[in-house]
Amino acid sequence: MPTAFSAIGQPVPQEEGPDKVSGKALYAADVRLPGLLWGLVLRSPYPHAMIRHIDTTKARQVPGVHAVLTGQDLPDRRVGRLLRDIPVLARDRVLFIGEKVAAVAADTLEAAEAALALIDVTYDELPPVFDPLAAMQSSAPTLHPDMASYQGLPQPMATLNNVFAHNSWVKGDIAAGFAAADHIFEHTFTAQLMHQAYIEPHACVVHIDDHGRAQVWANNKGPFMLREQLAAVWDVPQEHIRVNPTSIGGDFGGKGSFMDVPLCYHLARHTGRPVKMVMDYIQELMAGNPRHPAIITLKTGVSNDGRMLARQARVVFNSGAYGAFKPRVYIRGADHSGGPYRIPHVHIESSMVYTNNVPCGHMRSPGKPQVAFAVESHMDMMAQALGLDPYAFRQRNILRDGDVSPVGEKLQHIRAEDTLRQAAQAIGWGRPHQRPHVGRGLAIADQPQGAGQSTASVTIDADGKVNLYMSLWDTGTGAHTIMRQIVAETLTLPPEQVHLVMQDTDAIPFESGPGGTRVTYTAGQAAFGAAQDLRDKLCAVAAELFEAPVDRLQLSQGRFAMPNNPSRTLSLAEVVAQARATADNPLRGTMSVTSTPPHMTSFCAQAAEVEVDPDTGQVTVTKIVTAHDVGAILNPLTHQGQIEGGLLQGFGYALMEELRSEDGQVTTLSLGDYKIPTIKDIPELVTVLLEPGPGPAPYQSKGIGESSNTPVAAAIANAVYDAVGVRILDLPLTAEKVFAALQARNSG
Repeated sequence: MPTAFSAIGQPVPQEEGPDKVSGKALYAADVRLPGLLWGLVLRSPYPHAMIRHIDTTKARQVPGVHAVLTGQDLPDRRVGRLLRDIPVLARDRVLFIGEKVAAVAADTLEAAEAALALIDVTYDELPPVFDPLAAMQSSAPTLHPDMASYQGLPQPMATLNNVFAHNSWVKGDIAAGFAAADHIFEHTFTAQLMHQAYIEPHACVVHIDDHGRAQVWANNKGPFMLREQLAAVWDVPQEHIRVNPTSIGGDFGGKGSFMDVPLCYHLARHTGRPVKMVMDYIQELMAGNPRHPAIITLKTGVSNDGRMLARQARVVFNSGAYGAFKPRVYIRGADHSGGPYRIPHVHIESSMVYTNNVPCGHMRSPGKPQVAFAVESHMDMMAQALGLDPYAFRQRNILRDGDVSPVGEKLQHIRAEDTLRQAAQAIGWGRPHQRPHVGRGLAIADQPQGAGQSTASVTIDADGKVNLYMSLWDTGTGAHTIMRQIVAETLTLPPEQVHLVMQDTDAIPFESGPGGTRVTYTAGQAAFGAAQDLRDKLCAVAAELFEAPVDRLQLSQGRFAMPNNPSRTLSLAEVVAQARATADNPLRGTMSVTSTPPHMTSFCAQAAEVEVDPDTGQVTVTKIVTAHDVGAILNPLTHQGQIEGGLLQGFGYALMEELRSEDGQVTTLSLGDYKIPTIKDIPELVTVLLEPGPGPAPYQSKGIGESSNTPVAAAIANAVYDAVGVRILDLPLTAEKVFAALQARNSG
């Protein structure tokens, strides 16, 4: 491992940037094929109803219409990322407003829209249930009476009504922990429905080619997992499906789902023509796969000296009508209900609940922002009741090296204490406020590294140009640039000499794709290993040319040399030319990786400073400090971009973003109604990076993509309490809620 880097640590711009800003980048919505038809869907206006009859007679007569499909025209199969519980088109019942009921394919969008307007559907309304706690009661309607037959359902099955996944984590003896406690605190928090708010909508094109293969272009970051899902629901072999590379645009967790692709195939099959489907933003907001609302109850036992002894947590996630959009069926964020603290006795229960709301999926660090808001608000509430400083209370209980996490994990290189200290110092913790109604708040959370599968190959031509071949879709994070830098560093070349070539799903057996903070850790290992394999092969050729042992060679700045004769050197191009003269095949390095979760996590502590108007409840965030436990920084440009981008998503989650619904109907159906932060909302942002420590990814790096959006809401909520003395237990922290709390407090 070199002590100084040439490509690593440099602010290399993203290679695909010019194509994106110039309009050259190809997105799924841009794909044009001869004979292309437009596909549209008719969606349910009811949250829960029986479908009695669908009359498509008039729709089929619209000029330019080539197919009108209902659930009765399709095989009776369900689709899902792991839990296959959603029909391609509703057959006999609809379970949320926006569920697909019928579909058309036509020459033009206008013809397709005209046909949709002529489809006559007769419904019988059924009692809906929107609240997950109510849905769990035996008196609530059972939304999936055939749930036991679903593929991918966790076993053993949950016993509560409408609960399709139940998880628990236990450490120690919870009863003994509470018995030993001097104080017991219990609080309940709620988190809202939130959309990922990417600009590029879900889109897809499906074409059945002359060989009967399904050619797919989709706004999906996990093409291999998509292929598996499609093969299952279409009942075709995976090798009969090819997912072709396209630009994804924004993701933030929302672009891993199948969306319209299964239906698009059936329209293409019925018409014999390629079909394109693009969701508009009304459809995105009413029928996408947003972040889960959650109800979180925490009960904690604490000793007189401020040590936490026991934590009981109940986390209820409102999954909406289906669980198909979740890759693991359940959300793992509940296992962080103990926070990054030493708690000897822990009992956590988590439930995924069916309701008649929009089905939820994944969003950046799934489950963790909801849980962190509860955990870190709970910490401040306990500190206040105990008469302790919130920072001191956290430091008394924070995880340190040698400790076991609340769910029994033995972690290495724990730097939570230092991370929290840096955030507190940077915000001026303990310094008197200069104005009234100003407050500061702290919060901390951790983000483990994800695992998965990845494959890479690296070639070099006679001019020294290097191609890196991967099937890794980039979601705008700069992953391709990072992979190029890893290869360039390994071969001691400038990053501009390395080009990433995107491969389709025919190229390799499988790639997990981006998500779960696994790209640099998993795909990075594949890129590093492939480059190292190529380097070893080049070294072998160079050793023959030098007539010297391989271990005597040095490679620096793209040239081989012997330490005892530095005047004699060989460029990579010269070595490649020799290799090509003696072999027919070009030099190629390959590596396939199946990573496992490392016993290491990274910490993010954030501190917020706010000013609250007591006459209106308006919260103005004036400063946010985000402190990070990092490894080697591979690209400071993209690294900082991930930090600030995640922080501002957490900012929106804290203060304004919410998919509001009334009786199951989403009412925020545009980005004019669904508020996201703008440049005028953004406070002073201060980033503090700890001295780089050990990391599990190549060159001792750590993932950074998900951590900065997790503690923000709690830090702001704690600052609001510090400013005006009211505690908001449900997100977002709107002026209306703060004003109502102030009025309630003032009126006694």
